[in-house]
Amino acid sequence: MKKIFPAVCFAVFLQIFPICRAYALEESDISAKAAIVISADTGEIIFGKNYNEKLPMASTTKIMTTLLCLESGNLYEEFVVDSDAIKVEGSSMGLTEGDIVTKYALCCGMLLPSGNDAANATAVKLAGSMENFAVMMNEKAEELGLSNTYFVTPSGLEGVGHGSSARDMAILASVALQNDLFREICSSQSIKLEFGNPPYTRWLKNTNKLLSMDSGVYGVKTGFTDEAGRCLVSACERDGKNLICVTLNDRNDWNDHLMMYDYAFQCARQITLDIPDNISLNLAGAEKSYIKVCAGEAETDITVFHANENDLEYKIISAPFVYAPVSAGDKLAYISVRYKNHEVRKIPLYAAENAQSAIPVEKKKSLIEKIKHFLFG
Repeated sequence: MKKIFPAVCFAVFLQIFPICRAYALEESDISAKAAIVISADTGEIIFGKNYNEKLPMASTTKIMTTLLCLESGNLYEEFVVDSDAIKVEGSSMGLTEGDIVTKYALCCGMLLPSGNDAANATAVKLAGSMENFAVMMNEKAEELGLSNTYFVTPSGLEGVGHGSSARDMAILASVALQNDLFREICSSQSIKLEFGNPPYTRWLKNTNKLLSMDSGVYGVKTGFTDEAGRCLVSACERDGKNLICVTLNDRNDWNDHLMMYDYAFQCARQITLDIPDNISLNLAGAEKSYIKVCAGEAETDITVFHANENDLEYKIISAPFVYAPVSAGDKLAYISVRYKNHEVRKIPLYAAENAQSAIPVEKKKSLIEKIKHFLFG
């Protein structure tokens, strides 16, 4: 019995904290100057090498430029690109003077062929100049807590002080991938677009070869300059687990990412969110003081490393009162699921019932009744 008990305890321990048993990945196995693999959900670091060191990150910069563009709205409104902005060296989506484009097309041009012309055109469209756009980029970086990041150019071409860390780029990618359109674009191996003067149909091809090397990879962005070397940000899903990998200055980036994923997916595991039942919200203007709500469809499995169910915080985000009338199915609030002050899921909450207004509708008075009221009160 004494021999059996420790064995049982160890088996339970493996279920809670799996050990990466197939092989141990060492920093020396990865040729990148800096590298990291994190849970796409919690941000937990599974493997890292110099991941807080600020380095040039080349065209992976365009993750931020694209995110700001997608968040700006009016993505399909046509406009003429700035003539000076598109006069830039390096990779291009093929813009020429007078071309008519949309913001959506520019996003595709940044994420697939890594167009520096698309990045510059985006900057001028959104901020009036590349200098003003850099201010926007750095404000967003500060908002996201990217403490080792500073942007100078929208494309990633070198500028004094322009750089980021592997960890910051992984965090940025995790935020960008929450945007469904960003994920759709960066996971596409090619996209059919219309732009030009007049616009005509053409295809853009993705520079990210990792998309065809592993069926689970769904992005994100490549980069290269002489100063930065080869840079790569990727995301991958296997068996429902989601990870993000970043390498900076890596001569063997494709293979390094696959090696790190093989290692990290052993260490990662899934837990299922425990969504509360019988949730109700305060109700005003009705005969009763509360209304029942139910959780909508959402992904309830999250990828973790050391985290467990007790580390998660569930908070209902809603107005102080819901005002009647309410129809069943109306979206009223959401549950914010957080891990170490980082939101890992937003679960929508919908009305599970109808709630009619208790305020009586005033009956229209006839002309005779109005005269009586005027004469006799």
